[in-house]
Amino acid sequence: MQKGLFITFEGGEGCGKSTQARLLADFFEAQGREVVLTREPGGSDGAEDIRALVVKGDVARWDALTEALLMYAARRDHLVKKIIPALNDGKVVICDRFADSTAAYQGYAYGEKALGKETSDALYRMVVGPVRPDLTLMMDMPVETGLERALKRDANVNRYERMGLGFHNRLREAFLKIARNEPERCAVINAARTIPEIRDEILNIVRERLLR
Repeated sequence: MQKGLFITFEGGEGCGKSTQARLLADFFEAQGREVVLTREPGGSDGAEDIRALVVKGDVARWDALTEALLMYAARRDHLVKKIIPALNDGKVVICDRFADSTAAYQGYAYGEKALGKETSDALYRMVVGPVRPDLTLMMDMPVETGLERALKRDANVNRYERMGLGFHNRLREAFLKIARNEPERCAVINAARTIPEIRDEILNIVRERLLR
């Protein structure tokens, strides 16, 4: 059984996950907790190498299964090298994306070419096993708003940001479905507000669910 806290941020492109993850890390550090702030794909040396393969290049570079296998290879290295040791040491691990992203992107958003839930769940059981976030914060906003923010943030958009609105609408639908199916783990956050408003709601949820 893990001793630390494992909190993940999920959501579509440009929804502000990284900003809120940093703010939440600041909150825990102010409480005297040791925090590991990390991301997926990536977070360990091997996983960062795989990240470059996944997020760069042509939109059609990989099919859904190849992409998912790359994601889970990166995730396994990340878990073994960073996440599991930190949790065993009692640290707070805050991760910008985790397995819900694979379930949403490769498992659903590719439409007819997507993996589907059964395959996604099988990969999770095989690679991740019993590790499970204590809390997942689903950052939700209209797709057009998120993509506009992503473009303003970085002119060198990644593969996913170049995919069409249909893909991104399915992606949003997938994240919301995950949250509905697992309300004890997930909390949906309206990310189309100011940074302080979002931070305050997240801190209230964290206090209520994890720090009572």
